[in-house]
Amino acid sequence: MGRVTTRVPATRFVVAEEAVEQRPRPDTLAVEEPLEVRVAGEVVAVTMRTPGDDFDLAVGFLLTEGVITSADDVLGMMHCLDEGEDGSPTYNVVDVTLRPGAGSAEALASATRSTYTTSSCGVCGKAGIDAIRTRLPYPVGEDPVTVRARDLVRMPQTLREHQGAFDKTGGVHAAGLFTPAGELLLLREDVGRHNAVDKVVGAAAREGRLPLTGHVLQVSGRASFELTQKAAMAGLPVLSAVSAPSSLAVDLAREVGLTLAAFVREPRLTAYARPDRVSTD
Repeated sequence: MGRVTTRVPATRFVVAEEAVEQRPRPDTLAVEEPLEVRVAGEVVAVTMRTPGDDFDLAVGFLLTEGVITSADDVLGMMHCLDEGEDGSPTYNVVDVTLRPGAGSAEALASATRSTYTTSSCGVCGKAGIDAIRTRLPYPVGEDPVTVRARDLVRMPQTLREHQGAFDKTGGVHAAGLFTPAGELLLLREDVGRHNAVDKVVGAAAREGRLPLTGHVLQVSGRASFELTQKAAMAGLPVLSAVSAPSSLAVDLAREVGLTLAAFVREPRLTAYARPDRVSTD
């Protein structure tokens, strides 16, 4: 596995009324490196990610893109022996072997991206809401789960308390899988918010938890269309975000029946879709 953080030289400027002080000092940053996901040796995607939990990321990506329906579709995974400029292994390529019959040519073609995914963008011009709705493997809108508002507003703080990489760098997103009562079950961090979600979904799949009915996905940033899509594809009925939602995320959540809460910070939250799942009791 590659490094999650790295130390770099930096210069800090402290501005005071009487003078500006300059202080050379090393700083800790989150590592951002490409991960190439291959299926049977063929490149499916390249995403900029924080190294670590790469197998979770690969499985989560294939699940949320509709290539596979469960972790059982995966027969094996391996890091290819790619090397950096200094000749040391980078662990930046994961090759996935699927069971016979899994991963149709159409699904693989749909998931394959012609260019790499940046750490801030994933869906980038892909299919619209209608196409996503027809691909959903689970009836998210029928999930009867409810979550108390007082439990939901506490989840961001619980997530923050377990963000080890963020404590060191201040430069990574987090996604956490919660029970409706606020128990944190899984947490993953990454420079890409969509990668953090894929890592959580992949880890849950590998533990046999899918579909994630009756659970809440808490994310540290905004609620984008892609995160809403990934939550729905995993069967999650509730997506909670610390920051704002996008208009397309709200449209998709309303279309598929997913509860979308944003600006979730004690003591308030705003529900943009399916507020009936948020209980005031």
